[in-house]
Amino acid sequence: MIDVLNTARNHFAKKLPFVLYSKPNQRKVIGLFQENDELYHSENLQEAGFILAPFEGNEQVLIPEEKSEVKISDFIFEGNNSNNHPISDDESGKEAFEKLVQKGIDAINNNSFQKVVLSRKEIVAVENLDFALIFERLLQTYPTAFKYCWFHPKVGMWMGATPEQLLKADGSKIKTVALAGTQKYVENQEVIWGEKEIEEQKFVTDFIADNLKDITSKLSISEPYTLKAGNILHIKTDIEAVLKPENNLKKVISILHPTPAVCGLPKMLSKGFILKNEGYDREYYSGFLGELNKDFETDEEKSDLFVNLRCMQIKENQTHLYIGCGITKDSVPEKEYIETVNKSLTMKRILA
Repeated sequence: MIDVLNTARNHFAKKLPFVLYSKPNQRKVIGLFQENDELYHSENLQEAGFILAPFEGNEQVLIPEEKSEVKISDFIFEGNNSNNHPISDDESGKEAFEKLVQKGIDAINNNSFQKVVLSRKEIVAVENLDFALIFERLLQTYPTAFKYCWFHPKVGMWMGATPEQLLKADGSKIKTVALAGTQKYVENQEVIWGEKEIEEQKFVTDFIADNLKDITSKLSISEPYTLKAGNILHIKTDIEAVLKPENNLKKVISILHPTPAVCGLPKMLSKGFILKNEGYDREYYSGFLGELNKDFETDEEKSDLFVNLRCMQIKENQTHLYIGCGITKDSVPEKEYIETVNKSLTMKRILA
């Protein structure tokens, strides 16, 4: 893996685009190293490469296969080597976020929408920040997540360890998940889900199933189950289907993104509330990223895309952390803030 990391360091020094990533439960790191500093975009999701798409807008950035060198390396899992005493939370945004949550609850009670996902940004200063070291910590700390480090000189650097699949596509076969509901993991404690979390996750499942049924056949949905992602638990449902002949990847993604797990329900109404009230640009947080039309390990034509959660943007010696939570009629502002604090530990644990 040293060769892949050194190549990434050299690319970064030359201000050339690259991405490093490792899939859930895999022991391989894949790197795409673009040969120039051009900013490429996906026009129709038919290109092959690694895509990074924003929450809002059509600026879907692509590191194209045809313009890149690909390197694949094994890494040895040595266990969690991250900081056991993560950076403390900055509570300066607590009051503003709780007011935002209450505004969302009021809108739900006024029948504006059923659910909205609200987020906040937290800036953490880190001295002598080494992106390669942070990426190694991600690999060791979050083996079940999709880990990545993405850089383009005209966009910036993003890193993360996301637990949420957006879509797997292999020919006409597609797989996605409904992921929502959150509680902190406590060792040896029985997991009990409240009505609020169960309802929130059901919103996501129903939305995906209802919107895929017209463009797919053989739609199957698993029973909900608990997923552990770092120090956080979620409720997850697996969804599989076969695309009808007249449909394609672009059509599926237009339906799925953004999902109720990062936006709300109904989609356009909750999205409008977010854009009007959150007070900052999410950029690539809660967008999606991953392999587009190419499995770089097997050389097969497949797509493997993830929702960009538990992520951060790196700006010199500052990291901008993005964290959010799903709001329903039963939400309590202070509890929702605490949920964002717990989620922020995913990134804070590997920074110090």
